[in-house]
Amino acid sequence: MNGISVDINHLKKGEVNLGTSIMAVKFKDGVILGADSRTTTGSYIANRVTDKLTQIHDTIYCCRSGSAADTQAVADMVKYYLQMYASQLPYGEKPSTKMAASIFQEMCYNNKDNLSAGIICAGYDKQNGGSVFSIPIGGSIHEQEYAIAGSGSTFIYGWCNENFKPMMEKDDCIGFIKTALAEAIKWDGSSGGVIRMVILTEKGVERLIFYPEDYQK
Repeated sequence: MNGISVDINHLKKGEVNLGTSIMAVKFKDGVILGADSRTTTGSYIANRVTDKLTQIHDTIYCCRSGSAADTQAVADMVKYYLQMYASQLPYGEKPSTKMAASIFQEMCYNNKDNLSAGIICAGYDKQNGGSVFSIPIGGSIHEQEYAIAGSGSTFIYGWCNENFKPMMEKDDCIGFIKTALAEAIKWDGSSGGVIRMVILTEKGVERLIFYPEDYQK
């Protein structure tokens, strides 16, 4: 895993951006990731139903913001490296969320001059339970109780700080993310569409989707 790098100079910058609202939150039994679904090309909405929640391993996912091409390429390569690492583990063992986040961090840092990629990596593993790591543009890494990013996040920092509670129950955490992303979509022109969530626990993966009529009441 030392010296991970990739030639991504051929990727065209600024054409398709995930002007977006993404977040991940630890709760009592694991983590929940959430994202809007709008992808923009300048002021043009290129896709209204993008899935910005990308599976990296069994119960490890990431949220992507920045250049769509950059983040898709990085997520694909991290998934590959993690699969290679997992194949060398003893039978029954799985990579940790911290390992996945560290690969994201190394790749983003080593290519920081060529990438426009902000990543939130979150997941559940037996060693650590739920974990949330933020890897902003530039390639630093931060473990947090919850993380928000993207263009819509600037509108909800205060609300999240005021309403976040550690070790929330599942339904409370879903409500927290749903309300936060609904507010981000309301105020940020680059965020919109549906709200997608993925719940990662010891039981596995659960996907949820909320349509505008579900959160614009």
